[in-house]
Amino acid sequence: MKLSQFRYAMPKDLVALRPAKYRDEARLMVVHRDSGEIEHRIFKDITEYFEPKDVIVANNTKVMPSLLKGEKEKTGASITVFLLRELNEETRLWDVIVDPARKIRIGNKLYFGAGDELVAEVIDNTTSRGRTVRFLYEGSHEDFMAAVKRIGTTPLPDELRKLRDIEKEDAERYQTYYAKVEGAMAAPSAGFHFSRELLKRLELNDVIWTELTLHAGIGNFKPIEVEDLSKHRMDAEEMYLSQETCDIVNNALNEGHHVCAVGVTTMKALESAVTIPGKISPYEGWSNKFIFPPYKFTIADRFITGFHPSMSSMFILASTFGGPELIMKAYQIAIKEKYHFGTYGDAMLIV
Repeated sequence: MKLSQFRYAMPKDLVALRPAKYRDEARLMVVHRDSGEIEHRIFKDITEYFEPKDVIVANNTKVMPSLLKGEKEKTGASITVFLLRELNEETRLWDVIVDPARKIRIGNKLYFGAGDELVAEVIDNTTSRGRTVRFLYEGSHEDFMAAVKRIGTTPLPDELRKLRDIEKEDAERYQTYYAKVEGAMAAPSAGFHFSRELLKRLELNDVIWTELTLHAGIGNFKPIEVEDLSKHRMDAEEMYLSQETCDIVNNALNEGHHVCAVGVTTMKALESAVTIPGKISPYEGWSNKFIFPPYKFTIADRFITGFHPSMSSMFILASTFGGPELIMKAYQIAIKEKYHFGTYGDAMLIV
């Protein structure tokens, strides 16, 4: 299939600027693949679609406060640095994105925090906006990361930051309730709608909750620039899948129970860990899996996702799971019914 087949017109006024007041009270569209039926519910109604011993798999990655605002040496020009990936812990090498990029050259020093608490030197260009920087910090790695967290702010996606400033509440709401393992540069936003109360209700219904870790990167938001989807390459993301989670998922599959993936990152991780058809094995490493039609999913038969931008890798994965025609129809209904789109938007359950 071609990229242009996943184009739709999303009204800008439907992009959610902020999350629902209560996590589990966002709207939920339920899409039935077998019948094509579409239901309109509230997210906390999701308990009605799971039976005892069904499994829900979620991504427990935690977003770093990886957006640093600082100044360029000599000129004092304001700059923003988005930390992407630590390349070397000992030498403090990082891949970053800088803005405005045209003013940041190799050899420049960048200053961050009160009293210039952190200083970084640009040592290489990677892409048009990308740079490799070395932080000039003499303390321990733990102290360095503590400084980053003090200075850094919540890395809301570019499209949302263009519409409003980062707010104090984002530090909590741009995380899932169950976030544990720090390292993500982008949040697994399909999980935003799970609350403590909802997780307890699922537990009381004997629905099994299990987790994996995939440190989502901003490559999920990177525009696809090729019409032939087979030529697109995703950025690699670090993931970890334990033996315990594998056993839970494999046992559910053996016993004929449903397995639900929460979000695109979880679905990619599960499919990256397939060894033999219908089974997953422990995984520790990197994945750059890009899922597009035609593709046969082998693990999850249910999927919780959001309402994603036109022609994005996230929209393409959801369309692959639900069927391109049905999901495009669902999106058109969502627009008509004024669902909220984007990072803080409403949810979709595909069954």
